[in-house]
Parts: sequence; C-alpha cells; structure tokens
Amino acid sequence: MNQHRGHAILFDLDGTLVDTAQDLANALNYLLETEGERQLPFEQIRPHATHGTVALIKVGFDIDERDPRFQRFRQTILDRYLEHIADESVLFEGLEPLLEQLEHNGQPWGVVTNKPAFLTQPLLEQLNLWDRAAVVVSGDTLKQSKPDPAPLLYACEQIGSDPQASIYIGDAERDIRAGRAAGMHTITAHYGYIGQDEQPENWGADSEVTHASQLAPMIDKILNKIAAKSINHAHE
Repeated sequence: MNQHRGHAILFDLDGTLVDTAQDLANALNYLLETEGERQLPFEQIRPHATHGTVALIKVGFDIDERDPRFQRFRQTILDRYLEHIADESVLFEGLEPLLEQLEHNGQPWGVVTNKPAFLTQPLLEQLNLWDRAAVVVSGDTLKQSKPDPAPLLYACEQIGSDPQASIYIGDAERDIRAGRAAGMHTITAHYGYIGQDEQPENWGADSEVTHASQLAPMIDKILNKIAAKSINHAHE
C-alpha cells in the first residue's frame, strides 16, 4: 500500500470493523431466556446486529417502542451486553494487517458509528483499538447520526482531511447514504450484517467488497485514483 497522507479511512463499527454479532446475539438470547422464551439461532439474529437494540427486540419479541415492555427489555439487553461486550467480538479477518499498514504509512483511520458512546468506547478499549483510532464518532457525539452526513464531516474535520479525498466503509444503507452525502468515496462491506431482504447493490456505493481482506487493495486503488485526479487538476 502506497503512502497517501491527508486522507481519512473511516469505518462503521458493528459489521464493518468489528464482528460484534455473537455478543449482541448472546445478550438477546439472555433476555429471551429470562422471559421464558425460546432462544433464537445465531443465523437468525446476525443480520439485525447492525441495527441496534430496537432491531434485536423486534426479531426476538416482534414488538417496538410502543410496547410497555420495550424499555425494560432494552435496558436488560444493554446491561447484559455491556457486561460481556468483547467476550467474542473481534476484528474481521484481514483488518488487523490493514490497520497496521495504514498506521505504518501515517494514514489516519477512524470509526463513525451510530452505537452510543457508552458502548463504543469500552468495546474499542477492550480490543485495544481506542488509542489507535485517529477519531471516534459515536451515535450520540453529535445531535445528528447516520444517514445524516454530519458525523462523517465532523470526523474528517477532526482529522484534518478532505471528505472528497476520504473513504467510508459500511455494511448498512444508512452508511452509504451518509458517505455519499458527505462527498466521500463509499465501500459496501458485503461481509457485514446484511439481511436477505436488503438490496445493497441499489445503495449506490462507489465500490463493494465481499471479504474484509479485499479492503486493502481496494483502498489503495481508490487513493491512487484520488491522487492522480488531484495531480491532473494541479496541471490544468
């Protein structure tokens, strides 16, 4: 990977940078068990892991925020998840060497997630990623969250990078919408938590990968293209 200073490489968290689905599924199944309900298979829960507690409670109990039990269920899941936030969560395969290469090249990388800060920070700290990230923007860092582009623009501002020369990688439609609205180059992570009823090919991402190991060459290709474009503009 070549050196490209002044660009930000930003990742969504759940389902893009870190494989958190098993710990989230465990928290939901703990709630199901305490409520006397049948636990669900991991494969059924996994596609909903990127969409937070609302989605988990919906798949587990088929209820939403209007149900009087919702807030109690949500608190139980959050408490259980926080206690076991990194029991089984790991970087997706292929991402550790990518992060090491970015850091070796002085290339800043960061996280922009809709996950609230009280969960984002301990997760990243336990995985020894908190101090490595150049910026971390959680779902409640600003008033706006994805699909609003504000968190991505804020992350670029904190790093001092040009959004149009930066990359955002995510596994949900809101990620791609936010990245496009921010003027960033977007990559859909098909290895993430995408449901069968979703149509990521229609999200309008600039690039797509099916495995995290494909990100390194993809990022290099994009940054080379951005660099070539800026050189051409300089000579016009």
